[in-house]
Amino acid sequence: MATLGFDLEMVVVAPGMLFWECGSIGVEFGSNPASPYLGNAKMPAKKIIAICQSGGEFETKKDGSLSYNGGEAYALDVEEETLLSDFKKELAETFPCSVDGMVIKYFLPGNKRTLITISKDKDLNRMVNFYGDSDQVEVFVMTEEGAARNVSNMPASRSSRTTLSEAVVIPGAPDDVIQTGDPIDMYMPGETTPGHLLCGFNDDKHRRAATQWENTITGVDQRFCSFTEFREALHKYSIAHGFTYKYKKNDSHRVTVKCKAEGCPWRIYASRLATTQLICIKKMSTTHTCEGAAVKAGYRATRGWVGSIIKEKLKASPNYKPKDIASDIKREYGIQLNYSQAWRAKEIAREQLQGSYKEAYNQLPFFCENIMETNPGSVAAFATKEDSSFHRLFVAFHASIAGFQQGCRPLLFLDSTPLNSKYQGTLLVATAADGDDGVFPVAFAVVDDETDDNWHWFLSELKSVVSTSRHITFVADFQRGLKESLREIFGGDCYHGYCLRYLAEKLNKDLKGQFSHEARRLMVQDFYAAAHAPKLEAFERCSENIKAISPEAYNWVIRSEPDHWANAFFGGARYNHMTSNFGELFYSWVSDANELPITQMIDVLRGKMMEMFYTRRVESNRWVTKLTPSAEEKLKSETSKVGSFQVLLCHGSTFEVRSDSVDVVDMDHWDCSCKGWKLTGLPCCHAIAVFDWLNRSPYDYCSKYYTAESYRLTYAESIHPVPNIERPLDSELSVPAIIVTPPPTKRPPGRPKMKQAESFDIIKRQLQCSMCKGLGHNKRKCKEGKNDTIEGSDRLLLTVAFAETGIGGGASSLKETVCIIEQHKMAFFVVLVVYTLGILVAFHLLRFMSAARKIDKVVLKFRPHRGANDTLCTICRCEYEVGEMVGGANNNSDPGAAMNQPSTRWISALPLRPRAPNTNTDTNTN
Repeated sequence: MATLGFDLEMVVVAPGMLFWECGSIGVEFGSNPASPYLGNAKMPAKKIIAICQSGGEFETKKDGSLSYNGGEAYALDVEEETLLSDFKKELAETFPCSVDGMVIKYFLPGNKRTLITISKDKDLNRMVNFYGDSDQVEVFVMTEEGAARNVSNMPASRSSRTTLSEAVVIPGAPDDVIQTGDPIDMYMPGETTPGHLLCGFNDDKHRRAATQWENTITGVDQRFCSFTEFREALHKYSIAHGFTYKYKKNDSHRVTVKCKAEGCPWRIYASRLATTQLICIKKMSTTHTCEGAAVKAGYRATRGWVGSIIKEKLKASPNYKPKDIASDIKREYGIQLNYSQAWRAKEIAREQLQGSYKEAYNQLPFFCENIMETNPGSVAAFATKEDSSFHRLFVAFHASIAGFQQGCRPLLFLDSTPLNSKYQGTLLVATAADGDDGVFPVAFAVVDDETDDNWHWFLSELKSVVSTSRHITFVADFQRGLKESLREIFGGDCYHGYCLRYLAEKLNKDLKGQFSHEARRLMVQDFYAAAHAPKLEAFERCSENIKAISPEAYNWVIRSEPDHWANAFFGGARYNHMTSNFGELFYSWVSDANELPITQMIDVLRGKMMEMFYTRRVESNRWVTKLTPSAEEKLKSETSKVGSFQVLLCHGSTFEVRSDSVDVVDMDHWDCSCKGWKLTGLPCCHAIAVFDWLNRSPYDYCSKYYTAESYRLTYAESIHPVPNIERPLDSELSVPAIIVTPPPTKRPPGRPKMKQAESFDIIKRQLQCSMCKGLGHNKRKCKEGKNDTIEGSDRLLLTVAFAETGIGGGASSLKETVCIIEQHKMAFFVVLVVYTLGILVAFHLLRFMSAARKIDKVVLKFRPHRGANDTLCTICRCEYEVGEMVGGANNNSDPGAAMNQPSTRWISALPLRPRAPNTNTDTNTN
């Protein structure tokens, strides 16, 4: 059986076996030796045989490729229309594994280092298309170890990793065994999957793995090759039998060990045999009287031992959590670890698998040389400071450089994203847009900090790899000081477009606190409209809308240099890309690798780019249209707008198109008065109407960057793998090696940024008060609503009655007023000020204006009372006694006479909301 081999420059057929690691199950695809070039334009649907394998192990060869040994194999049919769910069900019926925990992967043709994950139907269909001309294909599937621990399903691919942000510790372990450290990332490039984690593995064998160590020590005359082997066997023996021990003698000639429990007679003595290097047990007392009492004190579980135990599991599950480590060690070996011990053990295992962060920086010179050797034409340059600490690193692969020159628009997006590695740093990125409006990585740099100097250096390196024969348009943040650097480095060969996202965020920030949420939302909306406006009239109209709300905001817009961000003034070609955060896909790759050591992070990005180049190249070879899919959709959308347009020939190649408006189309200059053709590079509806009138094809007037041919040229080159070759010894080097140390870091205050800030496209909805209907607060913090009027049936009158004699009919209202005031204490202070002044003014007015009798004084006394003769308040059903209201000639001795008084005056009223009346009180009481 033959399989497809993959050359970095082209796809060829070569003999050999192709493997794809996915977990526990492997599927093998063989290829037809007569297979033609893999990237044919359209592959017919056909059925292929999947050779599914399980139970074996992957081994890494010296050249970095993987080979699969052992396990069982079954043949399954896979068609182009096969659904992933059906394929998984068939695998689950064949092998003892569940569908939920199943992971499927395969190799790229000819590349036994890169594994591709099948996670959806499209991935399965793509795999069938890759091997469309083959009779068989080989795939591997794996699953997690079981449901005993909750470990996320992540295959051991180049991009698999996990982040530990917490600390872990082992009870009873010595203080010098476990130490604290920074968060680490579990990324294992090129590692293999252990067979015991594959589908079909019987987890019962490891329910208590320590039982297999019960006979590591058998007794007297047992021999070992070294003291190290003896000590390791003794350690496992003590774990299996549940006791701890201590050394009485421990040197290069003899070892004496006794049980750590007080009074326990267990003891063992071993020494070196004469004239040999063998170690022999001379004496051993096998009796234990401690009955496991020493177990409570904890075992000798060093972080190195735990790390060696979990190392193989960590290969298959890079996000193996410390709490799961502690749980598994307890279940399998009977040893109780705390979180810090498990975390430290994981760090030891990670360093054994990946290497340390410090060593990664020291390998940078050799790593850069490998990149340029395996990818000729690439640029990998680094710089250090005077103290040899890392400063910055620039990487641009030849495939990216050639793809940008041959098929991409002269448009580059400059942006940055923070790194969450142990030594922090920032990633500077330059991305482009391919013909299908997909992100195309051109170059990137890792710098110790985002400064103007580092940006200037990055742009200088970028100019050395991109051609300046075209006028390049850069889209970047206006606040990063790039304007001067771009002008200095690229001169007049470039245009600088400000990122609209950052401008909008700055505008919103400057307006915050001065205007309401709704006003800011409208101004930002008009700001976006002004930026996209193709004509000066539309820009001025949107600006006037802003000015109507705030002249200050209008002045801010004018001072922000519209010639760098408004379509009506901008001289470059942005193709309607207004923001610099175009490379969201690339940033997602960074988020998966930014916690790795620097060399491994770069290799993860390289692997992602290599896979993307290959996938897009194969997909584009199946296209049958002249333009890319996204360009075809845009052209169809413009064509659908052409209705009853009237086309008139003005002169030469100039036409007048009449619809709802009158537009002028210039065929020679590919321009229209609506500016849509020039802004996008695709004909607008007015130009398409002219094409129909002239019986011409609109495809002849589309920018070449949107053609499928240019897209294929963009991804014509391949990114080559960088093998993991050991750094040569200093004695083997002709010149002294360059020493690179990690950059000095000082963690800034506060929580570090984990990702880029989200785009300011929509302002989030603010709180709205239910009392005053204002924005930005709720009714509990409302200051205005506390004094607002309450309408409806809850309106009550706070009345003060002045009568010449007696209290008249005002007693009930006054009682209700007292209850209302006590229920609304905050409103009472306002009432106290306003109505006290009102009473004093009214009192003096009545005193001098009264014609009948002179009012001597008014006394209002309120005090709670439970007397039977008192009336009941209609508000809260509580009883009050109303004090005297003393008039001139008549007093409160005759209440009935007060009812006959002709003049009772109501001075003022205050609307308040009372509490609900008490329904338990007799409602018949007045």
